[in-house]
Amino acid sequence: QVQLVESGGGLVQAGGSLRLSCAASGRTFSSNAMGWFRQAPGKEREFVATISRNGGYTDYADSVKGRFTISRENAKNTVYLQMSSLKPEDTAVYYCAASALNVPATTVAGYSYWGQGTQVAVSS
Repeated sequence: QVQLVESGGGLVQAGGSLRLSCAASGRTFSSNAMGWFRQAPGKEREFVATISRNGGYTDYADSVKGRFTISRENAKNTVYLQMSSLKPEDTAVYYCAASALNVPATTVAGYSYWGQGTQVAVSS
């Protein structure tokens, strides 16, 4: 089992920045590939970013490439999502996820453990 708790969401103006954190507990954090997803009202949950167990591989949705950066600190059991140049369309609940298969994935089905989410709202 892996427990995930996100933090760092909030309200920000367009063009601003936020850093989300996801603290993990349970099984060894460093054995999990991790991901960030988001879900806007009335829409399906969508992939944002993923990172491999040692942080050497990352992948991003096209909509956030060049603006968001995923990183992790295995010593702190934490994964981060640095978000810059935020746009109103980035408004959503952001979820942290851990892959039981330990493989970076870009689909919801690739993850077995989920946090409860943190709200990000970007005003125009």
